[in-house]
Amino acid sequence: MTTIADVVSRVRGQIKSGRQDAFLTDRYLYSVILKYTSLFMRRQDSMNKLMKFNSVFETLPFVELIEVDKIEAECSGIKSNCTIKRTKHKLPNFMQGYWGPIIRTVGSIDKSIEMQPTYPGVYTSMTKLGSFKYNKTKYFWFLNGYLYFPNIDWDAVLIEGVFEDDITKWNCDPKDDCTPRYLQPFNVPDFLFAEIEKQVLADIMGTAQYPPDPKHDNQNIAR
Repeated sequence: MTTIADVVSRVRGQIKSGRQDAFLTDRYLYSVILKYTSLFMRRQDSMNKLMKFNSVFETLPFVELIEVDKIEAECSGIKSNCTIKRTKHKLPNFMQGYWGPIIRTVGSIDKSIEMQPTYPGVYTSMTKLGSFKYNKTKYFWFLNGYLYFPNIDWDAVLIEGVFEDDITKWNCDPKDDCTPRYLQPFNVPDFLFAEIEKQVLADIMGTAQYPPDPKHDNQNIAR
């Protein structure tokens, strides 16, 4: 397992900078690494090449839900009876991909049902179709740091994604609760790190040339 400390140490070794350099702190180096990690991960996501890399995804196995009103969920246009649930707490920050937050799976905690991403406006339109009563698919949407779920009676969901934040308080594994952030995994495919490292070094040396980032709708989570 490659940790955040490992990748920072590797970059520091490449630039041959001692810890006495106040400017190049570990925190600063990691912020630059994270900037280029996000850029290259977004590029891979645009080509649908991330989902097969199990090692980059982390799981929140039991995310508690609460009931909220349709106005908060931005689907007040639904005329029929509709119960909306939401993750009780704001989720850790996801890494942003080409289609929005990088989320691979949202489903039941026993993994028997996988939900499909949508938007509140799209879901509202679907409910107005005569055939919607035959639609058995479970849906979710991401909004303001929460996930919203129409017409489910579950108490919790499982979420699998790529996170920028510490998730040790979410993974239901008490032994992880005291793991310092710098000793936590660096969840990036190994083949990307050479490119990331090259850009980080160029950035620190003042010679960075940003790789092209295609135009995209950063709110689109439908894959």
